[in-house]
Amino acid sequence: MTAPSQPPSPARPLTRPRPGAGRFVFAVALAAATALAILPDLVGLDRFSPFAQLVSFRPALLVALAVVIVVLVLVALQLRWTWPIPTALLVILGVGVAMVVPRTTAEPVPTTGTALKVLSFNVFEGSADLDQLTALIAEERPDLVAMPEAGQGFATRLGPLIAPLGYRIQASVGPRQGDVAGVTVAVSERMGDVTIKRGIRGKAFTNMEVTGGALGSLRFIGFHAVAPTPGATRLWAEDLAHLRDWCSGNLPTIVAGDFNATYDHSPLREDAQGCGDAAAQRGEGLLGTWPSWAPEWVGPQIDHVLATTGIVSESFEVRQVDGSDHRPIVTTLRVP
Repeated sequence: MTAPSQPPSPARPLTRPRPGAGRFVFAVALAAATALAILPDLVGLDRFSPFAQLVSFRPALLVALAVVIVVLVLVALQLRWTWPIPTALLVILGVGVAMVVPRTTAEPVPTTGTALKVLSFNVFEGSADLDQLTALIAEERPDLVAMPEAGQGFATRLGPLIAPLGYRIQASVGPRQGDVAGVTVAVSERMGDVTIKRGIRGKAFTNMEVTGGALGSLRFIGFHAVAPTPGATRLWAEDLAHLRDWCSGNLPTIVAGDFNATYDHSPLREDAQGCGDAAAQRGEGLLGTWPSWAPEWVGPQIDHVLATTGIVSESFEVRQVDGSDHRPIVTTLRVP
């Protein structure tokens, strides 16, 4: 007799394996790698290459990170197990935004003090367009002009063009040295009988110092720091260290030029304590000054006008002159 057949057992439902701790490990590792690129200054890595270069572009990197997070959130709506990834990156974004937002918030415009207009422009090895620069000086009529990468050669060519406007010009290096090694200053006749002399010698550039005349007790420094290229980050930090003497001393001081550093670099933040930044005071601290061919919201702001406590900016502009990889900056300061 044949045994009765057994009814087939119901098929067991297929289940997806539950994601384990690996997703959290991956999220933390990704966030750490992202922090190295965007927040290296929090642990001092921005003093070394390539972090010194990467952190210069922190505002642009934060925009890119925000876009990535939005995409990952959309993915997480479908794949819930991926939520730790955008969450971890959101923490990095929040810290980075908190570090750059203060430079976009303007301080109250000063209503007292004497107006002093400063123009700073790295003329790129003396290659900036002389006619356009002369026109800019004629339009803005700055009291003081700082021009990194301008030696005696550039000063000799620019001097006759701005002399009719009432400017005296002097370079830190002679004709035997190239323009790239020099820092030149131009001073309006409105400043009276000032003294222009070579200042502190940096690792590659001799800075210029203007005192006396209508400046009174105020000192003006035309400044250029070494760029933090691979192999030169130590020299760059040593150049920026001169700011400690200028910004923390008892002598009122304005420092203008090419710092090759943004306020996303910890050396600049630390060494410039005691000085305010003209651009940040007007909420324009993220406008790029280099390279001149890139949009202002992409490039870093490495050209600055700093002034000791009490001297506050009432206006700040980034301008354009052909022939240089930098943009000129113009600010009007109020000096007590």
